[in-house]
Amino acid sequence: MERVKEVIVVEGRYDKNALSQVVDAVILETSGFGIFKDSQKQKLFRTLAETKGLIVLTDSDGAGFVIRNFIKGCTDPKTVKHAYIPDIYGKERRKSTPSKEGKLGVEGMRPAVLLEALRRARASFEGKAPAEAAAPISKADLYALGLSGGANSAEKRKALLRQLDLPERLTADGLLDVLNALMSREEFLRLQL
Repeated sequence: MERVKEVIVVEGRYDKNALSQVVDAVILETSGFGIFKDSQKQKLFRTLAETKGLIVLTDSDGAGFVIRNFIKGCTDPKTVKHAYIPDIYGKERRKSTPSKEGKLGVEGMRPAVLLEALRRARASFEGKAPAEAAAPISKADLYALGLSGGANSAEKRKALLRQLDLPERLTADGLLDVLNALMSREEFLRLQL
């Protein structure tokens, strides 16, 4: 599995699941059209675009292009790459009927197609992560600091999200992904929680 340096933005959780089978990367969801009203997530995308770079990988239907263009408009174009999947007609396995336009989305693409889309977008591939790489922030770190698994964990996570000016609806797993994209484990452990 190849590692991608940039943060990849997809429309929803099924797209994220499909892509996470192909690459090791921070993958965030727009929640479909939910991105339009979520100013915190928009700000997060801008921050990640400036610090790590962003790759937008949406479906090839009209809705996917509306979402892509919205992200393009609220981020610095120099910090965003665009990956495109081909128009392949069919139906995803989990759905009973094809989409409105009859095209497969990111979730319905074969792994080779997704990798090729990222290569054409000039994603920064690192290959396999080196063994000597610094340890990432882990679920154990969140637990040790009372941010998960405890009686007041949800409140502590919300306070941290406010402190870091991150979207309040990030799950513990989403928080972990974003923290690892924004800072090292050492920087995280130095935060005043």
